Parts: sequence; C-alpha cells; structure tokens
Amino acid sequence: MNRNSIKIEENPFWIYYIAEDKNFNRHKVGKWMYFFNDVDFAEKICREAVENGVVAESKHSNAENGVCCFYLHFDDNEAHKRILQFFLDNKLIKRTKTGRLYNISFKLDDQTRAGEYGKNFSSEIKLEKFLNLDTGEWIA
Repeated sequence: MNRNSIKIEENPFWIYYIAEDKNFNRHKVGKWMYFFNDVDFAEKICREAVENGVVAESKHSNAENGVCCFYLHFDDNEAHKRILQFFLDNKLIKRTKTGRLYNISFKLDDQTRAGEYGKNFSSEIKLEKFLNLDTGEWIA
C-alpha cells in the first residue's frame, strides 16, 4: 500500500497521527473508536490507518489502556467503508459469545464537545448500517 507522509503530535494525554492533506469540517467530523489495553498495538494501528490512507487523522490515549479514534466526515460513506474494513482486517470489532459483531457507534466531535457520554450519548450511525452483524457481510 502507498504510505502517506504523516505528522505526529503528542501531549500528556494523546498521541495524534495526521496526514499532511487533512481538511476537516469541524461540524461534520467524527470518529469510530477502538478501546485498547496495549498502547504499542494502539500506536501501530493508528499509524497504519493514516500512513495507508484509511483515514486522514487518528489518535490514541497516551496510557497503557485507553481509546483509539479514527476520524472522518459523517457523510463520507466510502471513508466509513474504508475504516470499517480496516477494523475488520485488524479484528478491532469484538464479537459476542454467539459470534455476532457488536453494534459499535460512530460519534460526532460535536457530541463529544457537548459532553454526550454514556447514557447521554446516542449515535445515528452504527455498524449495522454497513454490515450484517450476524454474518459480517456488507449491506451498504
């Protein structure tokens, strides 16, 4: 795959991986998230996603356990398919005991800025929009 040039930025809480051509509309951008317990793996997948052009930006929390965020515009279906295929290829979507994919959610940054977490968070874009949760086959 073609490797993009990326910029890496750090602060005490996050490590960002940013493509040089990143251009997000603040009110259209959101993220698919992966919760991890191995920061080395988090670094690897966040870096790969940006270097390989899956997303223009990703980040992970700067701790041994935390969250990875993969950014895209909510209305870019091709970008949703790219990142979800990346999630599938890297086994980032957990399965239930019966083998069904968990119906993970896409979260807008506007929702994060508004403090929507836990019971106060509701997503309009979920995995079931793109994949059959039982078979893993593409719907859209």
